[in-house]
Order: sequence, then C-alpha cells, then structure tokens
Amino acid sequence: MIAEDTDEIKPAALNVRALGQSQNALPLIVMHGLLGSSRNWQAHGKALARWRPVYVLDLRNHGASPWTDRMDYPAMAADVLALADGLGLGKFQLLGHSMGGKVAIAAALEAPERVERAVIADIAPVPYDHDFEELIDAMRSLDLSSIDRRAAGDAALENVVEDAAIRHFLLQNLEFDGDGRAFWKPNLAVLEKAVPTLTGWPECYSGDVYEGPTLSIRGGSSPYVTEAGEAAFRRIMPAVAFESLDGAGHWLHADAPRAFLEAVLAFIES
Repeated sequence: MIAEDTDEIKPAALNVRALGQSQNALPLIVMHGLLGSSRNWQAHGKALARWRPVYVLDLRNHGASPWTDRMDYPAMAADVLALADGLGLGKFQLLGHSMGGKVAIAAALEAPERVERAVIADIAPVPYDHDFEELIDAMRSLDLSSIDRRAAGDAALENVVEDAAIRHFLLQNLEFDGDGRAFWKPNLAVLEKAVPTLTGWPECYSGDVYEGPTLSIRGGSSPYVTEAGEAAFRRIMPAVAFESLDGAGHWLHADAPRAFLEAVLAFIES
C-alpha cells in the first residue's frame, strides 16, 4: 500500500554511482545509513558489480544528493523508486544498511511487485534509542574556520567523540572547497531535527506486507536486531531469513567485509 502522504512528496534527484556492466542478473540498489554516503559502499559495490549492475546512492540530505526540508522514510522510498524509474529499472534488488535498511523496507512495502528481494543490514522495522543527536551536535559545533585538513578535524572532535572509529566515520562527511575552506556535506540541521523520525518507524506502513525473499543480516556483537526486531520482520516480511556475522558490530560490512559479501552474494544469487 502506498504511504498515505505520498501525494505531498516531491522526489529528490539522488546522486548515484553506477557500477558494473554485466546484464546477467537483476540490478542491485545499495543504500547507506545515517551520516553515511555512497563513498562508504564503493568497495563493496565494485565487488558486487562483477555479476550485476549496481547503483550506490547518496540518500537525500547526504553526500552529493539534494538538501530537502523533508526527511522521512516515505520520502526516501519515493526517491529510490523515482531513481529506479529514471534508470529504466522495472524489477530490482535492494541492499540497505541501518537507516538505508529501513529505506529498503519502505521501498519494498511501497512497490512489492518491483522489488525482487531485499537485504537489510543490521536494522529492523522498529523504533530505536540512539545518540545521533549528540554526534550531529558535535559536528555542528565544530569551528570549521580553523580546520584545514581532516586530521585537524579529528583532533577537534576528540574531546567530544572518544571513539576513533566513529570520528573517522563522521569525518568522511568533511569536505574542502577550492579555497581550502571546510564544510559538511550532509544537511546537519535537517538531520538533527529528523533523528526521532529516522530512529522510529512510520505508522503509515502498519498492516503492509512484503512477501518477497528477505535477508536480515546482523553483526553478532551488535544490539540492533533483537527478538522484538525479528518479530517485526516476520510480521511485515514473512519470507525473511536471519543471519549473524560473528564478531561484527553495527558496521558489519566494515568489520567482516568478506563474510558480509559472501552472505549477500549467496542470497541475491539464490
């Protein structure tokens, strides 16, 4: 069922990296998580593109995609489906991590006849508690006028973001213009306001079901997919299978890249 407020959505023209020339399999659309970008999935996209066309996206308000005031799952699903229309894709597969996994679920519910199968990486269609507001606030409070390279940004963030891996992830969003001035690529003001929406799950999909093959793949050390999350999957994606990668956390594709790729390929080629 189409989300109740779709008529109000103006799809954003997403930035996309097209990888692979093989036409032997259905195309795969890949979506990143909150504060991520297509850059995070370049290596995995190239590996997957050996067997199929792969399209790695920047979701709205991220990367090189447009900034918009609206930031919710019906809007992002509409963006993905409009992109598929623009690329001439009738049927396709979806792979999404974290926030991108929820976008994949929403798109599958919106257009189940077009989504052949979906891989949802370390997220479930349930609300979450998270500290993203604190991370975004730390990014927004950084005095960019004093930053001339990422190392300087890392040093400036160190007092408020202790985890070096998280700082590295955040700083992938830091760019420099032709004059060397630093700026953040994501629309941090809109994202900060949207965190409660993005960590939630929209009521407009209540009662909707996607019956296509679905893989919920999680990090074995990640707390994101609980028994409640599994139950939510079974309600709206009854053909779901579950897989866990030992020792991997929430960024399972970075923690266990080979195991992640093997699991994804085994599923999307089955």
